[in-house]
Amino acid sequence: METLLETPVATAPIMLTEDAVKQLNLIREQENISADYCLRVGVKGGGCSGFSYVLGFDLPQDNDDTFEIEGIRVVMNKAHAIYLLGMEVGFLNGLDNRGFTFNNPNASST
Repeated sequence: METLLETPVATAPIMLTEDAVKQLNLIREQENISADYCLRVGVKGGGCSGFSYVLGFDLPQDNDDTFEIEGIRVVMNKAHAIYLLGMEVGFLNGLDNRGFTFNNPNASST
């Protein structure tokens, strides 16, 4: 008898707010981004100010973990997970501020 191994489904290390999901879907539609592309979330080293966040559509790479969050395929370099665990990506659409926000409980300052 043959035994089938199931691939475990990892819990997504980040959250996307409803507003962020709406804006990401709108960008995908307006820019005609192929379904082959996933949302890449990551960090980039940055001198005195520490890390900055990376957010954009990209093709999956060999060293990525892939998650599905609110219907959006998200990829993240495996090495970045420790810096992003528990982070919430939101979107502000106010008069003074407009853009994606990153609320990271692991960051010592913002």
